[in-house]
Amino acid sequence: MQTELSKELGVEHAIFGFTPFPAVAAAISRAGGFGVLGAVRYTDPTDLERDLDWIEANVDGRPYGLDVVMPAKKVEGVSEADVEAMIPEGHRQFVEDTLAKYGVPELAEGEASGWRITGWMEQVARGQLDVAFDYPIRLLANALGSPPADVIRRAHDRGVLVAALAGSARHARKHAEAGIDIVVAQGYEAGGHTGEIASMVLTPEVVDAVGPLPVLAAGGIGSGQQVAAALSLGAQGVWLGSVWLTVTEADMHSPAVTRKLLAAGSGDTVRSRALTGKPARQLRTEWTDAWDDPDGPGTLPMPLQGLLVADAVSRIQKYEVEPLLGTPVGQIVGRMNSERSVREVFDDLTRGFERAVDRINRIAGRGEEA
Repeated sequence: MQTELSKELGVEHAIFGFTPFPAVAAAISRAGGFGVLGAVRYTDPTDLERDLDWIEANVDGRPYGLDVVMPAKKVEGVSEADVEAMIPEGHRQFVEDTLAKYGVPELAEGEASGWRITGWMEQVARGQLDVAFDYPIRLLANALGSPPADVIRRAHDRGVLVAALAGSARHARKHAEAGIDIVVAQGYEAGGHTGEIASMVLTPEVVDAVGPLPVLAAGGIGSGQQVAAALSLGAQGVWLGSVWLTVTEADMHSPAVTRKLLAAGSGDTVRSRALTGKPARQLRTEWTDAWDDPDGPGTLPMPLQGLLVADAVSRIQKYEVEPLLGTPVGQIVGRMNSERSVREVFDDLTRGFERAVDRINRIAGRGEEA
């Protein structure tokens, strides 16, 4: 599964694995793919430094990258406290009423929320980059589109490729104009923030829109056959996130979440603003239902919604309140029905890819040559 892009980056398989877990990122790179560590949860730069040190020691010299979340336009002088002050009291009360309905206990006195999305704040992301650029990362990806121009220049000055996620050909063209190196065409089926267009339609549209820039296909990909389909549509690789949530190296901190993921079908996700304020595909739960109820107050825009629900999500996760407990995940969750190692996932992907290529060769009358 080699393409021009995978050869440029020195990886055996054109499989890019996004994950919040350092152990998973390192295992992906060791297995011949390209591990990408999600940085949004690292509000303290020293924590990111610690985990990048660990990856360096455990990646066996293989390449890896970092994924941050920052807007294309720089915003000066806005603190987390300034943003928190914009949250309406009625929304805060709705959160408390919903938690009380399900008997969710309070956090212990003095216990800080373990789930903050201040990583969405630009100044936090810039602090993450100050750390990351001291390491030999080969790729910087931004989940909110093109990063600011000065960040792109800073990455290029260090020989780091820059990738940006796009949900439409129009977005992809803007990324190309901004000077990024790789477009990740993220289809509607993907976990986390997604657009409105399915991968089968989106991938070739983006390939045509930004060529010769390399495109990675994302969303609804979890088998070797789907990898082959993505490459046949013109992608130079695939960007996988959801499939790593149930690998043995993942540190989910919640057996209940893992059980729910393994039991879920492809129809058990919903695209909701409940978590961050932007449409994000996640497990459907009574928490997402409450926020999507037309009789409720409705969600707030990013980053207000994420700050509003941060403590609530921490409480739900700590006490594993199953009706409310969820996680971002794509429709591929229907294939995630057993816990496997990263290596086992790669073995399955490569075998499935080979079967798909052999099948096409037979259809094309090249079976004997293949």
